[in-house]
Amino acid sequence: MPHRPLARALTALTALLAATLGAAAAPGVAQAAQSAKPARAAAAINYVALGDSYSSGVGAGPYDLSTCLRSDKSYAPLWAAAHQVASFTFPACGGAVTADVINKQVNALSASTTLVTITIGGNDAGFVDVITSCRFGSTSTCEGAVNEARTFATTELPGRLDRTYAAIREKAPNARLVVLGYPRLFETTSCGALAMSAYKRTIINEAADLLASVTAGRAAAAGATFADARPYFAGHGVCAAAPWIRDVTGVIEAYHPNADGYRLGYLPALTAVTG
Repeated sequence: MPHRPLARALTALTALLAATLGAAAAPGVAQAAQSAKPARAAAAINYVALGDSYSSGVGAGPYDLSTCLRSDKSYAPLWAAAHQVASFTFPACGGAVTADVINKQVNALSASTTLVTITIGGNDAGFVDVITSCRFGSTSTCEGAVNEARTFATTELPGRLDRTYAAIREKAPNARLVVLGYPRLFETTSCGALAMSAYKRTIINEAADLLASVTAGRAAAAGATFADARPYFAGHGVCAAAPWIRDVTGVIEAYHPNADGYRLGYLPALTAVTG
């Protein structure tokens, strides 16, 4: 007959060892169980790129057969290709103003849209008139055009942007909206005898800063993300050693990003806020 105190002690020791070993093994078991769970599939991305010439890719070429001058080298198709999106729709159009987005482009959106990007507002504010007046007119003519654009940007443009973003929200209630800004167009260093004066280039850049500030404010009010293009284009404006903005040599493409501008400027700006 076994000695009962000794038997009880052996039983208690066995139980203690089992409990200790079980506690030590538990994390590994839990980790194994967790790792055995199937990975959650990434949500499908249904991407629609709206906007004006800075979204359609004017300056990058070559273009599709539409009158919108859409290029596969613009930031939007480049981002879509890099992210293996489920769908990509590209109604952005050169020359578009906010009314064009509201009346035409938002029809490409739906409840299944998950990402919308847009550049808009520059044409509303008189981009073409400013560039034409400053490139070919006197200093006072340039100042007048810039001041008119600045006034419009602070008085009329905010309401137009608000209506545009609201129209996007209505058509694509489940989408993330990313509003991209415009770059400063110029470097203000020496640029040759036929270039705009440093003063003209400076006041145009200052107007671009104002436009960025207004656009960022209205984007935030709409719950959108603002992607500021200016830091990414810094040092690569017209008159730079390696410009990412075209000068007048491009005619229709003048003062728009070239292919490097979309690839190395706009695309990183968008990727920085979307991943």
